[in-house]
Amino acid sequence: MRNYKEHLLSSNKTIRESLISLDKLASDAILFIVNDDNVLIGSLTDGDVRRGLIKGITIDNVVSDIIQENPRFIKKGEDNIKKIIEYREGNFKILPVLDKDNKVVNVINFRLLRSYLPIDAVIMAGGKGTRLRPLTENTPKPLLKVGDKPIMEHNLDRLALYGIDDFWLSVKYLGEQIESYFGNGNCKNINIDYVWEDEPLGTIGAVSKITNFGHDYVLITNSDILTNLDYESFFLDFIEQDADLAVVTIPYEVNIPYAVLETHEGMVKSFKEKPTYTYYSNGGIYLIKRSVLKLLPQNTFFNATDLMEKLIQNSNKVVSYPLAGYWLDVGKHEDFEKAQRDILKIKF
Repeated sequence: MRNYKEHLLSSNKTIRESLISLDKLASDAILFIVNDDNVLIGSLTDGDVRRGLIKGITIDNVVSDIIQENPRFIKKGEDNIKKIIEYREGNFKILPVLDKDNKVVNVINFRLLRSYLPIDAVIMAGGKGTRLRPLTENTPKPLLKVGDKPIMEHNLDRLALYGIDDFWLSVKYLGEQIESYFGNGNCKNINIDYVWEDEPLGTIGAVSKITNFGHDYVLITNSDILTNLDYESFFLDFIEQDADLAVVTIPYEVNIPYAVLETHEGMVKSFKEKPTYTYYSNGGIYLIKRSVLKLLPQNTFFNATDLMEKLIQNSNKVVSYPLAGYWLDVGKHEDFEKAQRDILKIKF
């Protein structure tokens, strides 16, 4: 993956130097021009260079002589999904991401990414994976390979594909291996921090330790899930419903091989011949308003279902997002073997 800094060029560089950079970028040939403080001041393409040369500017001039001022950009941390979709559908493929001081902190490329969601992601990876022993005796479950890479890397890469670039990994059992494998995320153009559980804190308790989320929305997911969930669709549904918490749910059909009678006080009112009932199970992926996380007890064992129950009791809005795609909880040996087969044919 290309480092976003390859798209940045200082305003005091020459046009000759810009041409060398543009040539290296090939089909992604656009530069974002920054000053000495890394503040965005303009953009530059091959077309801008050609137009400058036609006007008599030489390749030894500085690039600031020919840049396009006021380029389009995205502000990090803002709820700007509508603008992002508008840019993407308007064929603006490569855009700089600015912080609150207008410094470039990333460059997103919609040729490589599907979205740029205003979300922080927490991946829960502290469990011992006891059901997968002996595979997990010396390797944490999130690092067990499915296909050519670890389960957790499939998960993280899927989230990063939707432009999520701020991650917290909650670790405990053999967590040093996870931290050594993923590092700070720079090689994937993302930021990774680690939350260490001194004691087991359940499926969401460790989130109470995080105080520096950068967005108003937080996605929390188990590390051992293999899925092709469309995270943008999930987020848009969450926003449309103005939910406080949304949970991905997995449809589960139960076929009854007999006629089912509906009765009242011993009287048969109706019956259904061999009906099929659909139930929805918890998929272990949640979208939550950051403001809701204040309800988490500090450093206490607490499950996501405990938070859901508390929100329902408080009349907060908890919604279901039924998944139409692929989902597998890689928790048992038969699931792990199924994942090895599925990864070869599932479209991600």
